[in-house]
Amino acid sequence: MNELSLPENFKWGVSASGFQFEMGDVEEKSLDPNTDWFKWVHDLNNIAEGLVSGDLPEHGVNYWFLYGIDHSLAKGLGLTVYRIGIEWSRIFPNSTSEVEVGVERAPDGKISKIDIDEKDLEKLDNIANIDAVEHYRAIIRDLLEKEFEVIVCLNHFTLPLWIHDPITARNTKLRKGPLGWLDEKTIIEFTKYCAYIAWKLGDLVDWWAIFNEPIVVTEAGYTSPKQGFPPGVLDYKAFKTASINMVIAHARAYDVVKKFDTIKQNEKAPSPAYVGLIHSVTPVFPLTEEKRDDKEAVKILNHIHNRFFLEAVVNGWLDENLNAVKERDENKSYLRNRVDWIGVNYYTRAVVRGIKSLIAKIVVGLPVIPVMAENYGFSCKPNSTSEDGRPTSDFGWEIFPEGLLYALKIASEYGKPILVTENGIADSKDRLRPKFLIEHIKVLERAVNEEKINVIGYLHWALTDNYEWAQGFRMKFGLYFVNLLSKERLPRPSAEVYKKIVEENGVTPGLEVYVEHFIKR
Repeated sequence: MNELSLPENFKWGVSASGFQFEMGDVEEKSLDPNTDWFKWVHDLNNIAEGLVSGDLPEHGVNYWFLYGIDHSLAKGLGLTVYRIGIEWSRIFPNSTSEVEVGVERAPDGKISKIDIDEKDLEKLDNIANIDAVEHYRAIIRDLLEKEFEVIVCLNHFTLPLWIHDPITARNTKLRKGPLGWLDEKTIIEFTKYCAYIAWKLGDLVDWWAIFNEPIVVTEAGYTSPKQGFPPGVLDYKAFKTASINMVIAHARAYDVVKKFDTIKQNEKAPSPAYVGLIHSVTPVFPLTEEKRDDKEAVKILNHIHNRFFLEAVVNGWLDENLNAVKERDENKSYLRNRVDWIGVNYYTRAVVRGIKSLIAKIVVGLPVIPVMAENYGFSCKPNSTSEDGRPTSDFGWEIFPEGLLYALKIASEYGKPILVTENGIADSKDRLRPKFLIEHIKVLERAVNEEKINVIGYLHWALTDNYEWAQGFRMKFGLYFVNLLSKERLPRPSAEVYKKIVEENGVTPGLEVYVEHFIKR
């Protein structure tokens, strides 16, 4: 018996998204060409420049029609929670702007309330893709029949093309669009979509997440063009605008999901609509402890990446100038207390150095720009070792299990229940994943039992291989390998490891011996 085993009601599960998993049937009935990401990964310039892989999502794992198989696989592992994503573009492939709703503004001019009533929802129902709505209901019903708790994420990176045309945005350097999160109207349209989904699916869903990793969308899209995220334009002012708009969108969506989902699917659920934020939390360390600029870079990145969004939707602090100083006019009551639980996505750490930038100082007011140090964290060579001698994944991400504790400590400061909503590794040969699982769950046990952090569950990324954004199908995160021609799912050895962890509700000494033996083979 493991002395540090987790609570009896600890939740074990897996996470998935829409765009990365849904498409892939031969007849292309699952095809959804109406997103910014679909257009982005098909763009010939992006492919030629190596910004995207050239792999196409329509050749994917076909969760849209094979969901029952995947749910059974997850059930066979003993899992009880399954997180899915809804694609906004499937529900509303065309504009919803014709449905006018009330918009109220705070004294600072920002949107503080969006008034939506049932008549508005009925109008939206007339222009929605009802087949897609019913298909998502069928997916969720199958999960419920298999006794899963379902978490529905309302936005995982992708936007409808009528909201964001990334190629036009990039080619015009953000002068023409649609411009996605740079346009305040997106807040209004997104809130309508969330209200509609809560109205249509609320009888089946208790656990909601508004966004998955919103800060990644804005960081990658507007500060790191080589990362391959749309629209791939380096513009710090745009980064700030998009980040603020996503914060406001979260708060307004939170309000309407609460308003329109009033039915408890499961009596044990905390509320009919338990609404969270799935957040990328990455511990940040200086490359050189003695260098002032490196330490300043840590402070900046930790604040912007890890805390900016949480401070806004928990405490109401909207740090509009990103200077990490609380100023009186940055306290926004219309943002405060708009999250019930926090999802932590953790993969590795960031090690940074600070580089002085006159443009950043003038436009954003930052004294230095944090730059990832080579051969640490996310910036390593694939299948090698980091500067610290740690193994790296197929993606070139350093394995740093203790970073999970740092991430959970950051999230715990905001006083909400925490779910680890993503944690996994790109490892096609499954040579690292078994030990990766063991080491990260041991850190999780320490967080719960020794540090007394309120972590209520762990969702692995991912059950199956899938489409890893700009990297396409090259990065294999699945406990199950997927043959992209036949769509057959085959278990990797790590699937059995995860199953044993779930059975024991943690890591036992015997399981550690089992994994060590597996590695030596």
